[in-house]
Amino acid sequence: MRSLQLQAVLAEFVAQVADSLHADILGGREVPFELASHSARGRGASPLYCYRPLTAAFIAERFPELRRLDAYPSAAGLLEEFDALERYLISSGAEPARRGTPLRGRVDAALLVLLQEVFDEQTDFDRSKIEQHEERFDRALERLDNSTFAGAGEVTLVATLHGLTIASPELALTRGLLIAHPQALQGAPEQALGGPRGEENHLLVVFTAQDTDPRTAIAQGSEVVRELLRALRLFGDGRIALGALAWARIGSAPWAPIALGTSGHPHGMLVVSTEQEDELRAFCSLVSRRAPHANEIAWALRRFELGCERASEYEGISDHLLALRALLGAPSELEPGGTPDGLLAGRLAALCATPDGRSALAERTLRAIALEHQAIAGTAAERTSGITLARELSDHLRALLRDVVCGHLSSDLAPLADELLLSDGEIGGEPGVVEEQLQALAAAS
Repeated sequence: MRSLQLQAVLAEFVAQVADSLHADILGGREVPFELASHSARGRGASPLYCYRPLTAAFIAERFPELRRLDAYPSAAGLLEEFDALERYLISSGAEPARRGTPLRGRVDAALLVLLQEVFDEQTDFDRSKIEQHEERFDRALERLDNSTFAGAGEVTLVATLHGLTIASPELALTRGLLIAHPQALQGAPEQALGGPRGEENHLLVVFTAQDTDPRTAIAQGSEVVRELLRALRLFGDGRIALGALAWARIGSAPWAPIALGTSGHPHGMLVVSTEQEDELRAFCSLVSRRAPHANEIAWALRRFELGCERASEYEGISDHLLALRALLGAPSELEPGGTPDGLLAGRLAALCATPDGRSALAERTLRAIALEHQAIAGTAAERTSGITLARELSDHLRALLRDVVCGHLSSDLAPLADELLLSDGEIGGEPGVVEEQLQALAAAS
């Protein structure tokens, strides 16, 4: 698929280069020539000679100055994220990159190749006078684009993402993984452009990989997309969802649908500004590297995701309370026999609210627990107040999980919460007094 953002940025860079080189020519610089010969027709005919402009050498000599053009940083930045950069250079006759070769050096080499192809044998650089200038640029861009399909085993996976928008046309997260607006890509599967119900306020997730076993690459792509969804939910909130279907292809073969399974229903819209893009990249990388496995945090994180994927936010309350009980339900010196709901609410308030707001948050948590009981009994009617409680509970759980995964909080949350409660004097005294305080918390609901 062609990135229309990359195409537009390269077009602007080429235009600025043409204007800069044309100004140099008007200022007295000249493109050097060489005397070239070619055979004349007919046996025994004398060879013919002509002057050939050394445009490629002229541009290469001027390239350090061209790097100071306004469009260079954007063009170079997008090419750094271009997955087929190395294949494009090799197809242009460049040597394969050696270990330790700076990426920006390879990017500059690719830009130089592109410029030399567009301005081949030109001596004036006036865009209005260059014959077939637009066609030259389109051919050069097509060769760059075609390098993405050099490997028959390359797999591309495209999924739809709902409940999130980005300020830029596309956002590369890592090599081989990007998020983009549908209109920012050329060649995406038509079924993905309109969304599952024809809506247009969604994004595309694009994963590309090279693998000798395409089935392995498709399975890897599905897992990477799911990991991205987890990171996005932790970054903002739990309202983000994937479409049930993705589309995959091998090389340039036709797109084929791939089932991703249930991934929830979006609520509202999380907006990622241009200033937040680097933060999001770093966060997704961190979550990918530090995702928990086979412990209480991993279990709670999975319950959080299951709650986000329920058709009703009321149904998600039980999942999120199960996650909180796994995180905060450990027995303590205060209640060695178990953790009543009052202490669970108090622990959550100690970790997620300021001292002045803990009573209010504990009360809200107990109301959410009461709402869960009503949902289990089938007596809960969906109201705005109940949905607000469910979302608040989800947000507090998300905040705890995010801080644990990022290393801001210890995974032993229950002892930490008890320490905060005891140090602030909110819970203390003899066991009977503690019980009365817990009953008072429960009565507040």
